[in-house]
Amino acid sequence: MSPPDFQKRGACPALYSPMQTGDGLLVRLNPASEGLSARQLIGLCESASRHGNGIVEITARGSLQIRGLTAESAFLLAQDVDALGINPRTGVPVDVPPLAGIDPTEITDPRPLAAAIRQRIEAAGLARRLGPKVSVVVDGGGAIGMGDIIADVRVAAGRRRTGQLWRLSIGGTARTAEPMGAASEIGAAAFVVDLLSQIAEMGIESRARDLLARTGNPGDQPPPTRRDRQAYALTQGRVGLCMALAFGNAKASSLAALARQAASLGVSEFRLSPGRMLIAICPDAPTAAALAGVAANLGFIVRADDPRLMISACAGAPACRSAHFATHTLAEQLANNPQLMAGAGHIHISGCSKGCAHPAAAPLTLVGAPDSIGVVANGTARDAPSVQLNIGEVVARLPSLIHDARRAAAMERQ
Repeated sequence: MSPPDFQKRGACPALYSPMQTGDGLLVRLNPASEGLSARQLIGLCESASRHGNGIVEITARGSLQIRGLTAESAFLLAQDVDALGINPRTGVPVDVPPLAGIDPTEITDPRPLAAAIRQRIEAAGLARRLGPKVSVVVDGGGAIGMGDIIADVRVAAGRRRTGQLWRLSIGGTARTAEPMGAASEIGAAAFVVDLLSQIAEMGIESRARDLLARTGNPGDQPPPTRRDRQAYALTQGRVGLCMALAFGNAKASSLAALARQAASLGVSEFRLSPGRMLIAICPDAPTAAALAGVAANLGFIVRADDPRLMISACAGAPACRSAHFATHTLAEQLANNPQLMAGAGHIHISGCSKGCAHPAAAPLTLVGAPDSIGVVANGTARDAPSVQLNIGEVVARLPSLIHDARRAAAMERQ
């Protein structure tokens, strides 16, 4: 194993190509298999504590991130991952729903088609010719779909009288993508590779939206969506318990403690999920209920109506040297006050103007500056704030800030 190289900010930081950030190097890990064993998750958390800043994140797309690494410690982390028997995903991401293959409500298992697409991509040598953010989604339907995830190519299961079909679209989410018809499994795989080849021919910075004649589909991550429940019935009587990391990240020690207690209850597998979720594959409903209590006591989110689900916040100070204030302190203060949050919609709290936690526009964005917090209505952390406040003023004026943002949004729609 050779030492990792470093990517520029804005690239996709793979395990062996960490990215430089304000708090050191960052790596992103996606297991090639569906899930992680309890032993592997515990080992990853212990490695993150040894080699990073002790914070583990799950991204909006369902990737695991470890921050605060150095060149030497990133190499040691990669060695730990290898020793744990975790096979990181490489090449062009071809994502399937987190419960693929064990969800009895899905239209069809998307994994065979996803595997066929990966094989064709490799055979065509496309991975080295495409940009790091180019991705494919293969959605078999089911309880937890991939509709809110942006992809360059989207393949979604459908039904017709004569049998299985796959609906094809380009760019955006399920709602905003450009429809491109339907095909059989073989036809869908060929379509994906042909489209990726067209993207590659336009250059390494190209995306599927560049192929579209119309404008739109800017590629920003949509706001998080609430799930109507946290537990899902699976095949063989199992139950999938969804546990969200508050504001997308947690102490590695807390996540390791959760995995240890889950293992003692008989949980042997965890799956990373879009929406900054971790899903424990529990042997039965009583185990899921017991684990939910454990998770709540450790600070993880196990209720679908938890107000923390509607707040995006970066690691903030002191974890990130680029942050101007403790984002999580403010986020907790807001989330613990239901009256303040009433009617807020999605709130983005960013320690600086980079907006790492939520690149897209939000109804209300609070942005750290050297001596104040900027307020942006219906915009991103990079937009010019309408007013600068201190933390106390933000809390005191939040209801009026929410009201003003909603009114401005309504006027824009007219």
